[in-house]
This record gives sequence, structure tokens and C-alpha cells, in this order.
Amino acid sequence: MFKEALRPVWAEINLSNFDYNVKNIKAKMGEGREFIGVIKADGYGHGAVKLAEVLRENDVKTFAIATLHEAIELRDAGAKERIICLGLTPDMYADTIVEYDITPVVCESGNAKAISDAAAAAGKTVEALIAVDTGMGRIGYLADDLDYAVEDVKKISQLSNLKIWGLFSHMATADAYDKTFSHQQEAKYNKFYEALTAAGVEIPTRTLANSASIMEIPSVHFDACRPGIILYGQYPSHEVDKAELDIKPVMEVKANIVHLKDVPVGFSCGYGRKFIAERPSRIATIALGYADGYPRPYSAQAKVIVNGVVCPVAGNICMDQCMIDVTDVPEVKVGDEVIVMGSDGVNTIDADYIADCTGTINYEICCAFGQRLPKVYIR
Repeated sequence: MFKEALRPVWAEINLSNFDYNVKNIKAKMGEGREFIGVIKADGYGHGAVKLAEVLRENDVKTFAIATLHEAIELRDAGAKERIICLGLTPDMYADTIVEYDITPVVCESGNAKAISDAAAAAGKTVEALIAVDTGMGRIGYLADDLDYAVEDVKKISQLSNLKIWGLFSHMATADAYDKTFSHQQEAKYNKFYEALTAAGVEIPTRTLANSASIMEIPSVHFDACRPGIILYGQYPSHEVDKAELDIKPVMEVKANIVHLKDVPVGFSCGYGRKFIAERPSRIATIALGYADGYPRPYSAQAKVIVNGVVCPVAGNICMDQCMIDVTDVPEVKVGDEVIVMGSDGVNTIDADYIADCTGTINYEICCAFGQRLPKVYIR
């Protein structure tokens, strides 16, 4: 139990494992490429500020986030590195981009001009990424609308206080067995880049590779790669070849038993009485619930590890607590540690298992646990 957590439940973040992953990803990317550490969503729930420290120790000079709030948090914590905001920034926040020296993503000359004007007013110059939509359907110039896009990017290239740092796009299916669509995206990206350079627009940095394509599509590594989920020791999907990259999970979720009771046959637990004891049972309570990211739809399949024994959750997960059937755990007592997500060296409950049981992805599981749980960092 960690008193500083102020709760008998916590997300345990292993910074040594994070460091291990960074080093292995760097080796996979190869020499001479910019490592853009994607630490958006508070480092996928792991704590962006602490992770930035480890990235810095590994000579990573560029971070990527999704919102201005995330960028400001890093700056307020002392980050001097380039910080890319991967989401679009409306004109009204152009002054914030300038004030905090953020590298924005742009895909419209009017928006770029608003940022350039704000930079001029502050006596600064902003560097920006041009976004091209090669098939994700999210943001960016349509890759197939070259005539309009090239003319509009040329306008951006002529702005006095905004300079183009690079060209950005995002892979939609790089984590699938079938890489056909990924290579179509690659071709569109290359065609767009070639059209810009032919029009006299300088693009110093090309970045397309996400986690899955770092692992399996070396032809899109270009000048800079953007590792995300693999930083945290999670694979992008069940379809990637794990042999391509050795990584270790960075987050475990643990709790302490706060209450124990012995109950008779027929005793029920939780909302809806989904658990009814079929034998005299011992029920433990932990202070973890769906408000902490422990998904309620997981209830029927949820399991935890207590003193080396895999135990089922008893009934529906509540908002702030849940119950566990620890009948088969010898000499269990209040204060014993419960592994909610992680491993005791023999038994493992990982983010993929929880995600598979709830119809989602490991990204969401980690992000959700990171929202309210106190974080304890270990080396």
C-alpha cells in the first residue's frame, strides 16, 4: 500500500520498462530518424510529464500531444523540446500556439495565416506540419485533390511568420495482416509530397509511420516516426507480428483488500444481484470501479490475482468499488494486494484480455485507468 496514493488502489508505472521500450523502438527505427514520442492523453494514461523525463534521457527531442492543455502541462513542467499538437487548432487559439511555442498541424491557409499573424504580433516564427488525408478520413488535405491542395500549401509557404516543418499523415490499417491499404496510403503520401516539392514547396521532414508501421512497414519510416502504443508495452493489434519488436508493459493496476466477509449460500453481491453464492463464500472488496476505468461490461468475465490465485469479480462492477470471490485464497486478509491488471510472474491479466472481454482495444483500457487512479512510479 502506498500512502502517497491516498487510496488503496493505484496504477503502477514502471519507468524502467518504458525506457526499455524506447531503446528498442529506437533500434527498430534505425539511425538518422527523428523520434517523435507520442505522449498525448497524459501519455495514454501513464503520466506524460514523467514519461517526458525518460524520453529526454534517451535524447528524444520531439513530443506529440493532442490538445493545447496537454502541451501547456508539458511546458509548465519545464519541457523545452518541440511539442507537436496533432489536433487542429482553431484560429481563436493562435496566440496560445505562439505563446507556448507549439508546432501546430494545419491544412487550410486561412488557419495558417491566423497563426502566422499571431506569431508576427509576438515577434516570433512558428513551425508547422502540413496534414494530408491519405485514407484515415480525419484531418488533412484530400490527397487526391492535388490542384487545390498544392495551391493552398503554396500560400502557407509564403507566410511571413509560419514556416513549414514537415508533412504529416496517419495510417488507418497498418496494424492489419493485409497491408494493401497501407501501401495505397504510402503511395498517396509520396505523390502528395512530390507534387509539393515540384511546386517549389520545401518539406524538411516527412512523417507517416505510427506504431504498427514502425514494426512492419520500414518503407514509411521516412525522416521521423511517431511511436505511440508500443511505447507503453502494448501491441497495436493481435494481427501484428510481435516478433518484430520486444516491448514490456509499463502499467499495472493494483489494489488492496479493504473489506472481507464470510457469506452463506444464497448471498448476493452487487447491483442486479448478478452474483449469488452457491457455496459458503468469502467476499473481498476493493476500492476500484468503473469511474476509475474498470469497465462495467467486463463484470461477468472479470478476474484478478490474489496471493497467486486467480479470482473472479463477484457481481457487477460498481462506480467506485467492486467485490471479489476470494473463497479459494488461503489465509486471505484485509490489506492483501490484488493485481487487477498485470502479472505475478505466473498468472497474467493484461490490457488485451480486458479489452477483448469488453469489445474494445488496449489503448482505451490504459487511457481509462489513467484518468482517476493515482500513479505510483517505480524504476
